[in-house]
Amino acid sequence: MKTVTESVNFNHSVKVAWEIISDVSRSDWLPTVNKISIIDDCRVFEMEGMGSITEKILECNHETMTLKYSAIETRTPIKHHLATMQLKSKGNDICELEWTTEIDPEVFSDAIHQGMLVSIEGLKKVLTNQD
Repeated sequence: MKTVTESVNFNHSVKVAWEIISDVSRSDWLPTVNKISIIDDCRVFEMEGMGSITEKILECNHETMTLKYSAIETRTPIKHHLATMQLKSKGNDICELEWTTEIDPEVFSDAIHQGMLVSIEGLKKVLTNQD
């Protein structure tokens, strides 16, 4: 198993960033996602070139601003996937996102990491449009 971590600061309040991340039906900050459907405690992504991916939402904690999810149905044979996104206020309308993903088999870690980076860029764009 491999763990991939990205930390990034945004020049926006933690509240504004959390409103976007915690809305698990929202896809405007996920550039490769065409559509999201919510079914019980799962979200189903329709993705360009990847087909459908189902993620189980394990935690969406508004107090700690933590979102945890696990890919449970994918086109590829994943043994383990656990992602955690946590926002922290850095004061003066600055917040930090720490996004960690555990993945097994490790061969998928580069693709997961690239997806995280693309999504972070998408989040930056959406936050900029909030201004």
